Amino acid sequence: MVSVTDDLSDLFASGEVSLDNWLAAVGVDPGAEDRALLAHTWDTVQAVCGSQCRSSGEPYFEHALSVATILFSLKLDVHTVAAGMLHDIPQLAGARWSKLREQCDRDAVELVEGVERMDVVKELREQPEATVSRDAQTEALRKMLLAMAQDIRVVFVKLAERLHDLRTLKTLPEERQRLIARETIEIYAPLANRLGIWHVKWEMEDLCFRYLQPETYKSVARLLQEKRQDRERYIRQVTEQLTTALKQAGIEAEVYGRPKHIYSIWKKMQRKGLDFHELFDIRALRVMVHDVAACYATLGVVHSIWKHIPKEFDDYIATPKENNYQSLHTAVIGPEGKTLEVQIRTHEMHEQAELGVAAHWRYKEGGGRDSRFEQKIAWLRQLLEWGREENGAEDFIDRFKAEVFEDRVYVISPRGDVIDLPRGATPLDFAYHIHSDIGHRCRGAKINGRIVPLTYELRNGDQVEILTSKTSSPSRDWLNPARGYLRTSRARSRVRAWFKQQDHDKNVAAGRQELDRELHRLGLRDVNLENLAQKTRFPRLEDFLAALGRGDITAGQIAGLLGELVLPRRGDQLPVTSRPSKSADGKDEVTIYGVGNLLTRMARCCKPAPGDPIIGFITQGQGVTIHRRDCQNVRQFMETDEHRLVEVSWRASGDQKYPVDIQVDAYDRQGLLRDITAILTNEKLNVLGVNTSTGKDDHRARMTLTLEISDVAQMSRLMDKIASLRNVVDVRRRV
Repeated sequence: MVSVTDDLSDLFASGEVSLDNWLAAVGVDPGAEDRALLAHTWDTVQAVCGSQCRSSGEPYFEHALSVATILFSLKLDVHTVAAGMLHDIPQLAGARWSKLREQCDRDAVELVEGVERMDVVKELREQPEATVSRDAQTEALRKMLLAMAQDIRVVFVKLAERLHDLRTLKTLPEERQRLIARETIEIYAPLANRLGIWHVKWEMEDLCFRYLQPETYKSVARLLQEKRQDRERYIRQVTEQLTTALKQAGIEAEVYGRPKHIYSIWKKMQRKGLDFHELFDIRALRVMVHDVAACYATLGVVHSIWKHIPKEFDDYIATPKENNYQSLHTAVIGPEGKTLEVQIRTHEMHEQAELGVAAHWRYKEGGGRDSRFEQKIAWLRQLLEWGREENGAEDFIDRFKAEVFEDRVYVISPRGDVIDLPRGATPLDFAYHIHSDIGHRCRGAKINGRIVPLTYELRNGDQVEILTSKTSSPSRDWLNPARGYLRTSRARSRVRAWFKQQDHDKNVAAGRQELDRELHRLGLRDVNLENLAQKTRFPRLEDFLAALGRGDITAGQIAGLLGELVLPRRGDQLPVTSRPSKSADGKDEVTIYGVGNLLTRMARCCKPAPGDPIIGFITQGQGVTIHRRDCQNVRQFMETDEHRLVEVSWRASGDQKYPVDIQVDAYDRQGLLRDITAILTNEKLNVLGVNTSTGKDDHRARMTLTLEISDVAQMSRLMDKIASLRNVVDVRRRV
C-alpha cells in the first residue's frame, strides 16, 4: 500500500487512470461488493467533475482520488474512501446533488454531509493574520469539530482533504498560503495529533512550517540535507550492526532508520534552546519486536554494544504517556562517537502510535486538563480496541456513530467565536452567555440566517445571531421550565435578578421588615432612619430599604452603620466600659457637654454599649450615670427630673469592653449550651453571667447571657452565629 505521503501524480501523468490502475497503485484488492461500490462512486465523481479544476489548477477528479488514497493508506473502510471521493460533489453538482445522493452509498453520503458541517472553520480564514485566535478559542473550535463528527470518520475525511490541499498550496497566492497554513497548524494538525494519526500530523506540520516561516524552514532543511548522505550511510551501518547483534541474541526484530521531520526538529531546538548539532535524535533507529519481553531484551543488547548517555532513557512501556503511548527511548554513543537515538516497541504499540484513533490528546500542547473531555477520548480509544476484537466491521462502525460529546454543544457567534454551552441550550441561553443586557433585550434569534423560536434547541456548528430591541424585557414565562426557554442556570439567575430589580415596592417592604427585625435584635429604638440611609450609597430612605430587601445590604452592615451613626467621627470605633473606668490616658470614656470632668458610671438598668444613643443623669454624690436614651428610667426622668439630664457622647479610647445582655430563645436539646459556649470561645468573648431556664410544658429554653463586647457590630455578628444553631428560635438584645 502507498504511504500517506505519496500522491498520484505519476499515475495521472501516464494518462492511464482507471479504477483498476488506481487500486493497483494504492495496493488494495477489495472484494466484489466493495469494488462495485467504488466503481459506482468513481463513475459518479468522474461524471460530475469532468474537466473542472480547482483554484490550484489541479483537476477536481485528481484531488478526489488523492484524498481517497490518503484514506486508504490509513486503513479505513471502503465507505470512508468513497466519502473521500465524493466530498466535493455537493458543491460541484449544486441542485443535482439531491438526486445524486439517493444513488450513492448511504453511509458515504452521511459522511460527506458531516464534512460539509465541519466547514465552519472557514470563519478563521477570513480573519487577518494579526487576529489569530487565542489558545482558548482554537481549543474550543477543535472540540466543536470533534463534537460535530457524530461519526469520527468524518474527521478523517476532513484531515485527508486538508492534507492534500497543503500539498498543492504552492500554486496559490502567498496570502492565501499563509491563511490556510495557519488554520491547519492551529486546528487540523492538533486534531491529527490528538487522534493519533502521526503521519498526517507530521506532514501537515512540515508543509505549514514551510509556508509560515519559509526562511527558517529552508535553514533547517539545508542542515538536514547537508548531512543526509552521511546520515544515511551511518544509519545503514548501525542498522546492520544492531540487526546482527539481535540475531546472535535470538531476538527476531525489524530495524530501520526513523525519519526526521523538519518542524519537530525546529520545535525541539526552540523548546530546549539547543543548536542543531546538539540534538541527540537527528540520527535515529526504530526497532520493532513481537512482545514486551523482547523490548527489554533488545534494550539490553543496545546498551551492550553502545555506551548509554546518562539521563537520556525513558521507559514509556512501564509508565505510558498520558495518551497511552508506549515505547522505550534511549540515546547512546554509536560508532565514530556520534549520538544515536533508539526507539524500541512492539508491532501493536507501533500501530497504536501511528494510527491510533485517540492516542494523543494533550501531550506537548500545554494547557489544563478537562477530565470529562479526557473521558470521551478514553472512550474513543476503547472503540479502537473493540474494532480489533470484532470480526465484522459493521458493529464497529455502528459504535462510532454514537454522539461522542453528548453533554456539550458548540455554536458560533456573529464574530466567529466558538461558544461552549450545555446540550439542549437555546438562543436565549446563548444571549445571556454573551451579555446580560443582550439577554434582557432579546426579542428573537436567527440560526444560520433563518429566524427560529427562542425555544429552538441549538446544534453543533449553528451560527447564532440574537435580535434585540431597546424596549424588550424578560418575560416571566422564561423562568417556567415547562416552556423550555432557558436551560442554563446562569441565564435563569440573570432573569431572576432582573425581576428582583423591578419589584421595587416589594423590596422596599421586605427591607423595612428586615431593618425592624435588626433594630429589634439590637434592642435599639428611636433611630433616625433618614440619617441611617444617608450613611450609605443610597441617600434616599426608599432606595436604602429596597437595597436591603434585595440583599445588597446585609444585617451585619446595618449594625456597622448604626454604630457609625451614633459615634463621633474622630477615629476608630469607640469602646465603652461597664464600670466607672478610665481610658489609657486617665480620662473618662464619656464626654459631658458644657460640664467639666465629672465622675461617670454606666447604668445597670440598660447597660449602654458603644453604638447606643446615650444621655447622662446627674445623681447625688455619684457623679453622672450614663443611660441609653430609650431606657425606661430616662423616660421617667424626663417627666420628673428633666433638669438633671445632660447631653453626653462616647469618647475615643482604647480597647475597652462593655457588658450587654443577650437573650436566646430555643427549643431545648442536648448540647445547646455547649454549642453556644463554643461560639463565645471562638469569638474570644468574656462571659460575665449565664441564666437559663426551660419550660416544662413547651420545652422552650430561655437563656440570658451577660457578655463583654467592644461594639454593636460585634454583638450583631455574635447574634447571627447563635441564631444559625439548630433549634434556636430567636436571639436579641435584652432591653
